[in-house]
Amino acid sequence: MLVAGASLSLLAPVAAQASDVINLDEMNSYARSKSNKSRLDNKTFINEVSGDIANLKGRVDGLEAKQNNFEAGAFSSTTSMDGKAIFWIGAVDGGDTIGGHEAVETGYTYTMNLNTSFTGDDNLYVRLKAGDVGGTGASVWDIKPTYGIDTKDYDDELHVDKMWYSGTLGENITFFAGPRIENYYMYITPSIYQPGILKSMKLGGNANFGASTDVGAGFKFETDNGFGLASNIVSKDSDSTSGMLGKGDTNKWDTQIAYTTDTWHLSATYSNQQDWTSHSYNATTQAAGMNSGDFTGVAYRGYWRPENTGTATPEISVGYDTRSADNVVAGGTGKNSDSYFVGLTWKDIFQADDRIGFAVTQPLKVTDCNGTCNTAEVDPFIWEAYYAFRPNDGIEIRPAIFGGSDTMTDDTDDIFGAVLTTTFKF
Repeated sequence: MLVAGASLSLLAPVAAQASDVINLDEMNSYARSKSNKSRLDNKTFINEVSGDIANLKGRVDGLEAKQNNFEAGAFSSTTSMDGKAIFWIGAVDGGDTIGGHEAVETGYTYTMNLNTSFTGDDNLYVRLKAGDVGGTGASVWDIKPTYGIDTKDYDDELHVDKMWYSGTLGENITFFAGPRIENYYMYITPSIYQPGILKSMKLGGNANFGASTDVGAGFKFETDNGFGLASNIVSKDSDSTSGMLGKGDTNKWDTQIAYTTDTWHLSATYSNQQDWTSHSYNATTQAAGMNSGDFTGVAYRGYWRPENTGTATPEISVGYDTRSADNVVAGGTGKNSDSYFVGLTWKDIFQADDRIGFAVTQPLKVTDCNGTCNTAEVDPFIWEAYYAFRPNDGIEIRPAIFGGSDTMTDDTDDIFGAVLTTTFKF
């Protein structure tokens, strides 16, 4: 740059006096005077470069300070978040006969899942959820035979919906404990059927597996050869004067034995229930009334899936439940009840990641009275069918229809419904 400056200084007077006689002595003297003042050596740029480096370092330090301020208000590096928003619209013909109405209703849920690891082998899970069910009067989507799988009425408020901590003991044991957990999160997966709309179809028939979000703890032991054992308890009154596992506590203790391979699964789950009511997700009115006292339930589950999808051969999930009263309460509504479930799923039929589902269930119905219940129990039956597809990786659209006969109390409780659900995952 100094040489260029000197050259320009030389050229400027030459250009200005092009018509004059060139005085070489004066030019040489001028050049010598400039070169003496601007001689280049290995120290010429040290001050300039040092200044630039100092300036650059200052800018980097400033950026790091801003980054630290940003991270102070963000998640830790071991916390991840994902979520989904679900919109649905639907109606039920016959909804007025089961305590609801037949108007078209809309609703939504919004969910955020937070997962944090502290050791690499553990996880703190927190689920935040908001939701609302539209319409006026009693919503048909909050009534047990038609309770929606994606329904949650939080009146547009964001709630802590789930919270628990899990970790590992050795290579085969996973433990769980938390203030807001349900039994079925601590099971070895009993069913691979994904419901299209009805919660009664969850977990291979949501009878004995009917759960409630409360204080709970448990573990599951899984071996490499497929054998598994799980045991867990959930208490509704651990934060009340009744106390956890006290005489007045409402609780459910489940123990599951399972064998699972890559293509099939068999399990039996023994359930000890005290004043438990959540079985009513899939039960007649009489069977749902069996909710006072101690009960014993057994849930048998199995599934099989083909090695290849996209064929006419579906995945098959089956379930059978029994539930009986240990001590028949005077004036009670029944003693024994049972339920069954069959679900079929076809995957990748028309496009990648699509799903066709069809399932039937007999809700829990009373099979043995204690002398006080109505012996003319209904013969209930509920079904659903749906198609789920993805226009892109983050959106799923799922139209579904469902129906049933004698679903609650008498032979007038027949229903038919349709619902369209759209899920946005992020």
